[in-house]
Amino acid sequence: MKNSYYHIGGIFFGLMFTAVSITTKAQTRTISGTVTSSGKPLSGVVISQEGSDQVTMTGNNGTYTLQVSAENTILLFRHPDYIEEKFKLTNQTVVNISLEQKVKGIEEVILNAGYYKVKDKERTGSIAKVSAKDIENQPVSNVLSAAQGRMGGVSITQNSGTPGGGFDIQIRGRNSLRTRSNSVIDGNQPLYIIDGVPVGTGMSSSYAGSILPNADINPLNSINPNDIESFEILKDADATAIYGSRGANGVVLVTTKKGKKGKVKLTLNSSYGLSHAISNLKMMNTAQYLDMRKQAFANSNISVYPANAYDINGTWDPNRYTDWRKELIGHYAALSNTQLSLSGGSENTNFLLSLGHNEQTTVFGRDFRYRTNTVSGNISHRSADRKFSFNSSNIFTATDNNLITSDATRQSYILAPNAPALYDAEGNLNWENNTFTNPAAAFENSYSNNNLQFLNNISMEYEVFENFKLKLNGGLTYQTFEEWSLRPSTAYSPSAGATPLNSMSSKSNQNRLSMVIEPQISWMYRAGKHKFDILVGGTYQRDVSDRGEIQGSGFESNAFIYNIGAAINKVVLDQISTEYRYGAFFGRINYQYDKKYILNLTGRRDGSSRFGPNNKYAMFGAVGAAWLFSEEEFMKNISWLSFGKLRGSYGSSGSDNIGDYQYLDTFATANLIYNGSTGLAPTKLYNPDFSWERTIKTEAALELGLFNNRLNLIAAYYRNRSGNQLVGYQLSSVTGFSSVLANLDAVIQNKGFEFEASGEIINKKNFSWKSSFNITIPRNKLISFPGLEGSSYANTYVIGQPVNIVKLYQLQGVNPTTLVYDFTDFNGDGKIASPDDRQVIRNLGQQFYGGLSNELRYRNWNFSFLLQFVKQQSRNYNSAMSSPGIMANLPVEALNVWSPSNPNGLYMPYRSTSNSSHSLFQNSDASVSDASFIRLKNVQLTYNLSLDSGLFREVKLYFQGQNLWTWTKFFGIDPEMTSFGFLPPLKTYSLGIQLTL
Repeated sequence: MKNSYYHIGGIFFGLMFTAVSITTKAQTRTISGTVTSSGKPLSGVVISQEGSDQVTMTGNNGTYTLQVSAENTILLFRHPDYIEEKFKLTNQTVVNISLEQKVKGIEEVILNAGYYKVKDKERTGSIAKVSAKDIENQPVSNVLSAAQGRMGGVSITQNSGTPGGGFDIQIRGRNSLRTRSNSVIDGNQPLYIIDGVPVGTGMSSSYAGSILPNADINPLNSINPNDIESFEILKDADATAIYGSRGANGVVLVTTKKGKKGKVKLTLNSSYGLSHAISNLKMMNTAQYLDMRKQAFANSNISVYPANAYDINGTWDPNRYTDWRKELIGHYAALSNTQLSLSGGSENTNFLLSLGHNEQTTVFGRDFRYRTNTVSGNISHRSADRKFSFNSSNIFTATDNNLITSDATRQSYILAPNAPALYDAEGNLNWENNTFTNPAAAFENSYSNNNLQFLNNISMEYEVFENFKLKLNGGLTYQTFEEWSLRPSTAYSPSAGATPLNSMSSKSNQNRLSMVIEPQISWMYRAGKHKFDILVGGTYQRDVSDRGEIQGSGFESNAFIYNIGAAINKVVLDQISTEYRYGAFFGRINYQYDKKYILNLTGRRDGSSRFGPNNKYAMFGAVGAAWLFSEEEFMKNISWLSFGKLRGSYGSSGSDNIGDYQYLDTFATANLIYNGSTGLAPTKLYNPDFSWERTIKTEAALELGLFNNRLNLIAAYYRNRSGNQLVGYQLSSVTGFSSVLANLDAVIQNKGFEFEASGEIINKKNFSWKSSFNITIPRNKLISFPGLEGSSYANTYVIGQPVNIVKLYQLQGVNPTTLVYDFTDFNGDGKIASPDDRQVIRNLGQQFYGGLSNELRYRNWNFSFLLQFVKQQSRNYNSAMSSPGIMANLPVEALNVWSPSNPNGLYMPYRSTSNSSHSLFQNSDASVSDASFIRLKNVQLTYNLSLDSGLFREVKLYFQGQNLWTWTKFFGIDPEMTSFGFLPPLKTYSLGIQLTL
């Protein structure tokens, strides 16, 4: 009986299951279709049923298939770069839809503010951003080159066209009196942070000063620009105060690319380009040059040319002409860049792996080259309940740079145009019977460096309860830097009798290990119209650096020159270890009321091992506020106003970028030996009150979005005052020291106006045109400097004037009686001397600068260009020009020489020997002139191939140009360059292809 019940029950439940299945099947159906944009299939679109877990994604051809249930269901079509669409189903089984690309208004842009992210609409601080679209595929090895002219308040200058060099970046002016010309460390450099990890200002080279200006190697050289997702600059107090004692000069935030949700994507990007040196000078040809030399000897009453006047006494061919710029720096430099990346992810886990190789040769020829290999990876995970997240980024870079020891640029301008050939018929260096100092001999010398860097960041976050999160951010940076300077005997003329016993080799090693850990707590609380966002955290950082140098001279053979142990004479220089420790607590309170009124408070208390025991700790803070007046009821009826905001900030930040152990008594090993022992020489005096420079920042700004955010405007006024300046305080000579590094109550003021405009001029299906413009008008002034008149700085600075002035003699012209230059004798003592007669002040700072960019799209074609402009004065070629008439070539402008028939000639009559009056001329107001320029900084033309099916998802062909044209009246090699004798930025053309599987 019991078995009969089981049998009947089984039949009953079987019938029920069948009925339910039939009913379910009847209520379930398959929807298919194609998603497009601008008529092209769109992949990566997520299609889901509202209120259901049914999800699918479009493939390469834009098609999809989805099982949906129930009647009158709603389909959601989502893509991160396109406007979300909803479609209500009735009885359709095929749904084709076209998505419109997002036009990101100011309210949708998310900015990285360092310890937190903020919507552009809600920010109270000043943050400039350059996105990956502006950076990628440009023929540059450092992202700073790609950022020039794109951001208001940020001045970026490339120091040299030689690969692997540095950049001068000033964020709203120069805040410190310390520069590389008067200090070991430039006190104006910003704080660099890569994926949340602070990195140093770059390695300091021991031997590269003659090829890389200031021996500067920028820390961003090790980051492939194509790996960068965004590049942000924090400028005002509201944005930088949370970085305390390291934010006075601004903060540079670099965020690398991350994996994105979607199918696994393999991308190959490869480009090849050619570069060559640019010049704004035309030099004398052989006829003009020899005529100048003949006049010089005639003016010097010399009728028989000296034996060493090889260019004019018949030793060298008077009919020979060589363009030495073409010979020495006129080669085409090749550059190639290849990158392979793999990325993808699910709803919870994303990953990216990128391999990159960059290689550049130089315009100097030979086999000098700069190579960079990078391996970068990122993995991010979020738990299914969205409470826990984990992110890890790793960047490994291997860079090697092989260059000549000293830049050949200056030689290429001053060498006589009829000088002999560089090489003889057998290809050996030509010394022309010991009458020619061959500049190609410098190519026998070499400078090289090898830089290995590993940068790691790990971030973990857990949401304990709703909107209350614990976060731990940690990072590690390890860098090893090895450099060699080789000077073999083959660089000398055979007449010198040099052998490998005269060869010299120098080697330097540096290692740096940096660790940082930052625990944080954040809490976001809403109550009605009120919203609080609170952040507290701490920082602990420890850097350990080691440095050592060794030199060797005298080798049995030049084959041993890399083995200093084989040298006859060996010198071991100081082996130095330094340690830097830094600790801080920081916090932020952000309050919003009714989405219209925003108050932001930030603060930080810092402690640094770089300062004396009396001043190791300090407080920094800022307050920022914003009023979104476009959200007011009385403004909502203004149809043309989409967004309006007034914001302002006030606060302080500092700078501890002064090097380690500067406040202590320090000693260096002496070169002299006493009783067989090496002595010590004191180098610095103890200063227990040694402290950081402090900058007080104020800003007010207006932001507008007009015509449905088609036009966005930002106008900002800022004023920064930097005090507590670290300078060399003059001491009496009886102390044994000329100065002691101390804080002085000198104050520098930077104020200015920034204006930015960006707009979408045309937005049609097949054609669009976007444009952006920025201009900055900076003003710098030294407000106070106690005791300036009696100090060694009296001839450098003037109260009430900018800190980058030069004091010059005033040129009155050429004296028709003495035939030498006349200068104004300001003190009337009958002689021209410094400092009393150097009274003419010229400002070498920028009067305004900015950029204009445009991007046009027509169907599959994209064209963009960037114009960079700068209004400034600078030292011109007169400041470096050889004395007219000696054995050195000159620009054709030097033909404007004074004579009775040319009484307005600028240059005094030529002389066969250097004249003391010329050195005064080099430091007169004739050595400064207008150096304004407009430069076609970048041009890009891209074509996207339409692929309906096949192996590749996307194929993109592109052309890039960099520094293509410069409009300027500057009398010099290049108006951007601040140092003569170094290679200017290069003009570059490149072609590339990007393939995506």
